[in-house]
Amino acid sequence: MSSSVPRLVIAAPSSGSGKTTVATGLMAAFASRGLAVSPHKVGPDYIDPGYHALATGRVGRNLDAYLCGAELVAPLFAHGARGCDLAVVEGVMGLFDGAAGEGELASTAHVAKLLRAPVVLVVDASSQSRSVAALVHGFASWDPEVRIGGVILNKVGSDRHEAMLREALDASGVPVLGVLRRAEQVSTPSRHLGLVPVAERGAEAVAAVAAMASQVREGCDLDALFALARGAGALPGDTWDAAEAVAFSPPPPLPVPVPGGSAPRPPYRAERARPRTPDGLKIAVAGGAAFTFSYAEHAELLAAAGAEVVVFDPLRDEELPEGTRGLVIGGGFPEVYGPELSANEPLRRAVASLAERGAPVAAECAGLLYLSRELDGLPMCGVIDAKARMDERLTLGYRDAVAVSDSVLAEAGSRMRGHEFHRTVVEPGAGAAPAWGVRVPVRRVEGFVQQGVHASYLHTHWASAPGVARRFVERCVGSWATAG
Repeated sequence: MSSSVPRLVIAAPSSGSGKTTVATGLMAAFASRGLAVSPHKVGPDYIDPGYHALATGRVGRNLDAYLCGAELVAPLFAHGARGCDLAVVEGVMGLFDGAAGEGELASTAHVAKLLRAPVVLVVDASSQSRSVAALVHGFASWDPEVRIGGVILNKVGSDRHEAMLREALDASGVPVLGVLRRAEQVSTPSRHLGLVPVAERGAEAVAAVAAMASQVREGCDLDALFALARGAGALPGDTWDAAEAVAFSPPPPLPVPVPGGSAPRPPYRAERARPRTPDGLKIAVAGGAAFTFSYAEHAELLAAAGAEVVVFDPLRDEELPEGTRGLVIGGGFPEVYGPELSANEPLRRAVASLAERGAPVAAECAGLLYLSRELDGLPMCGVIDAKARMDERLTLGYRDAVAVSDSVLAEAGSRMRGHEFHRTVVEPGAGAAPAWGVRVPVRRVEGFVQQGVHASYLHTHWASAPGVARRFVERCVGSWATAG
């Protein structure tokens, strides 16, 4: 099945040029015209998709050629954009910046080529005039397979400044599709891991997105941008489907030796059939302001594997959802909400009790901190015998990982790709049965596997290995049967 959804990729020469402002503003501006707009983000970032969802009323989805593989970018895009009138894809970093040491892999340019989508280049013009033409010409000619369909000039200072920029770009062959002036009201606050998530800002986030939409409507040629998007044409290939992915997921690659691990067993191989699960098998997924990092496909895969996915808020709920047989705690900012999470002692006890009974628990990054004994001196769930604390050093980057221990997510020796992004430290960094062996930045093991718990700093995208979701649900079924 091919996708013919009109589409644009919003890119920039570098970070800080205004991609999020322009992309989110375009999404909201087109949505206000009555269009169904599909929002997407290149790369592993969880925060920008929250603003995109607020602008469009649809789930923001990530397109990451490193985490999921280049072959899944177009199918995942088609899945998210199904039935929409327009798709807007916000890029990551500079247009040609990809995974370190991997060439163009996972760059905005790479994803644009995979989607056969035109690129709109957002240029911070605040400190240049005629030089903007050389910059745009360089980006437009660097890779002939990347089509720069237009440029939006951001942070323009005055009418005279705008006239100088337009004159310089007249000979470039790249049309100016928008000019945005400096505007404080569209700024979004940042902290140690980037923008403050939408869930934490409430009315402020709504006002910021409305301001972005207003600025884009006033400064951009929306008709010309939509015409450019319509010129993308059909995108051939299959549309990703969670049920098909779970039922027909291929086996993982052959096992490989892991640092510090024993000889691996053969990898887990899913049968080509939908798993049979009891009615009402509930898997609780942490949400709320403290746990905002989650890829939409995770819940879709769990549901396709037969589970009922129920979201709860560790900041507010004192109990897990009734009938919970498995628990997923993704990423977020527990360090910001440490006192509130610690004060919710009833829920901390409930999480510890569920883990003690052997129920499957999958925790990533923030989830690892929450399961630890303490975070910055404040009591947490105590499931993992480790202490967590804030750290000045940022840990950031893609990781090639190998499962060291059999767990509710994978068998030892299974390969998976992930991403680390945190300013915290957990001591010790690994348990007696580590979760993963990673090779970047140095060879090491990390994370914890005990009973039904898998806790790690590594963020993963389950669409790349849908057998993970199926395995987790099957372990929930097994845990339920044992408990019964």
